[in-house]
Amino acid sequence: MSDSISPIAIVGGGVGGLALALHLHQRGVACEVFEAVPEVRELGVGITLLPHAMRELAALGLQSAIEAAGIENYESAFFNRHGQFIYSELRGRHAGYSVPEIGIHRGKLHKILFDAAVQRLGASRIHTGHRFVSVTQGEHQVAIQFNDPSGQARPVVHSRVLIAADGVNSAVRRIFYPDEQVVYTGIRTWRGVTHFDPILTGKTYMRIGSIETGKMVIYPIVDKVDDRGRQLVNWMAEIRMEGLTQNDWNRQGRVDDVLPLFKDWTFDWLNVTELIANAESILEYPMVDKDPIPQWTFGRVTLLGDAAHPMYPRGSNGSAQALVDARTLADELAASAAAGTDPVHALVRYEAVRRPITSQVVLTNRSTPPDFINIKVDELTGGQPFRHIDDVISQDELRKISDDYKKIAGFSLQAMKTPD
Repeated sequence: MSDSISPIAIVGGGVGGLALALHLHQRGVACEVFEAVPEVRELGVGITLLPHAMRELAALGLQSAIEAAGIENYESAFFNRHGQFIYSELRGRHAGYSVPEIGIHRGKLHKILFDAAVQRLGASRIHTGHRFVSVTQGEHQVAIQFNDPSGQARPVVHSRVLIAADGVNSAVRRIFYPDEQVVYTGIRTWRGVTHFDPILTGKTYMRIGSIETGKMVIYPIVDKVDDRGRQLVNWMAEIRMEGLTQNDWNRQGRVDDVLPLFKDWTFDWLNVTELIANAESILEYPMVDKDPIPQWTFGRVTLLGDAAHPMYPRGSNGSAQALVDARTLADELAASAAAGTDPVHALVRYEAVRRPITSQVVLTNRSTPPDFINIKVDELTGGQPFRHIDDVISQDELRKISDDYKKIAGFSLQAMKTPD
């Protein structure tokens, strides 16, 4: 690219950045996306798209493609580390929502968004191999410097505003918060995928155990992957371990590290040891977030998604909040364009709506995430087996924990039926 002017520059071509680009295009607002990686590939493991995430994706016309690529969740079920049933509830359409809840490979979701952006905006507006270096603000525009994959400077890009959607390690955010550190509390995390026979209904999202003594989150993401009828099952293992230092991002995990922690998890309905041992890939991640910040918007620059509010990967809510950010910001920018006003005011309005909400979600994911159900039961039982869950806590009390999280996260059934 030679020196150019882009009305809106989106730094980061992940889920949030691409969704913003698609929303803007849908509203007739020009934009360009600048992604650091030279080639978009189907990487990562599983992700769950909650109803408020699917609502946003459906509005972009992507629901059918996503449903075809993933598995619709029927229920969410909770168990203790001994495999004993605690609580379950129907999910998505089965719980009365207008949209499904979908488990899908993160790479497939990203590819669906990327392909749609290339097709609708045109390949000339989706730039890969652009690593953000710096931004300089002027009275009416910003000048953005990118490097190519070899580290050589690319021509400067001029834009009226810059939207930073470049993830938890956002290079743009670092300009405004240079001394900020991620918050790490010693929770070690592995993610894997395994070809496995369907578990329970074959459409069940499972949370087993708790982080103090070991926790597993398990759900299918691809159906019938072979002639045996097996599924591609996504799993995430977590445990708090004293004295740990933060592990690397996307480090290749080792079966020998995670398997001993769950070696006795053999239930009559699931062999967790077998699920882990037969994983086709394992990645090790740090369980980190960042404290909510007092400001996202700095003149002609604002933050979106994980760049704005990185949160614990609990409750499947990070991608959903990024998708809501994208639609909210697109609405504000479109209104600004229609009125002929400076888009900088749209950035301020967007932050005023989204920052308080997402700050509360970040803090709730630390204190009372959905798996607080498991934590509460472990506290009441001392981590020991029980005769029946009703002897420990009522189903109504457990349902209230689940419903309270949905309200804070923005996907209670009532909230989903009420226009924003």
